[in-house]
Amino acid sequence: MNFDLQYFYEVAEKSDKRRQELKTEDDLPKLDDQKLLTGCREIGLVSDIGFQELELIRYMRNWASAAHPNQAELNGLQLANWLSVCIRNVITLPYDHITAEVKRLLVKVKEQRLDDTTIREITAFFVNLPAAQADPLASGLFGRYTDLTTTQDTLDNILRLWPALWNRTSDEIRYNFGFRLGRFRANGDQAEATLARQLIDLVDGAAYLTVEERSWEIDSTLDELRDVHFAWSNFYNEPPVARRLREVVGQNSAIPASLDRKYVLGLVEVFLTNGSGVAVSADPIYQELIEKFTPEQASVALRSFTDPDVVAKLHRPLSRQKWAQLLQIIGHKLTGRNERELFDAVQAFAGEPFQLAKDAGIKLQLQRFPN
Repeated sequence: MNFDLQYFYEVAEKSDKRRQELKTEDDLPKLDDQKLLTGCREIGLVSDIGFQELELIRYMRNWASAAHPNQAELNGLQLANWLSVCIRNVITLPYDHITAEVKRLLVKVKEQRLDDTTIREITAFFVNLPAAQADPLASGLFGRYTDLTTTQDTLDNILRLWPALWNRTSDEIRYNFGFRLGRFRANGDQAEATLARQLIDLVDGAAYLTVEERSWEIDSTLDELRDVHFAWSNFYNEPPVARRLREVVGQNSAIPASLDRKYVLGLVEVFLTNGSGVAVSADPIYQELIEKFTPEQASVALRSFTDPDVVAKLHRPLSRQKWAQLLQIIGHKLTGRNERELFDAVQAFAGEPFQLAKDAGIKLQLQRFPN
């Protein structure tokens, strides 16, 4: 209660639904002792060693008491020692430096609009903040930002601090934010979901969204990319959409199975250009994403010459040059025997690429692949 009760609840109770029941000090007894101890450890009120000692006391209280049949015999010295542990590790334990700084930070964020000097001081504090302290702090600020009762000044403070704090957090807590956004949507809490998405978008964190959220995001971004690709000023409009696609796909490039074919064909189509010129700022992004194709995705890309939209592009000289570049990029990814033989046949084809699908020999090879 002397530290920051709302922050503690955000860290100690992982369930969004149960956390809504925790508001004041009178709600503390609603937390079981395990969550109470773990939450205190995570925000720095209890040291790791102190936590282990208190865990032992909790265990012995539960299983060595008269309420449970057992063979344990406790004496006054043990009880006195455990009391000493509680006094030393809880009642008289001073805040360490980082915990004290976090407390001051939380007070500032909540009580006043931070000026530029204070923002710089706090972000400098984040530079050396270990993930063990950064994760709980980020979780607490995330919860505060998505609380509909938070004042606008506090929201603005969190927005200004969030990018620097995000750089110190672990992937585990980042994925947790994506899960929490998904739960908001599933529960119909659209206002909270909007706020959560603001924080995730601020740090280009779309790669940490849930599969369902990423599926929708990838699908809509592919549609938008295709729209700007065929519209006026595509050289100007494609790069920001391409960057957003790279962001939501993420480092591991894991694409939901339902979108695999659309993703591959969409990238191939924009990589081949509109025939008039290359979108210079977007092209390296397309190449980067294609280089991350799995063998299965590379197989789809190899057979994209059967797609009518791709065929239409292959009538243009510039697109044929890009097709040759595409084959160079995906060639080493084709691991299956059928793929390798088709790749060799495509490379050896004497006609133009737009005629590939009409060749009798290549048609026979295509029959070996599933539709």
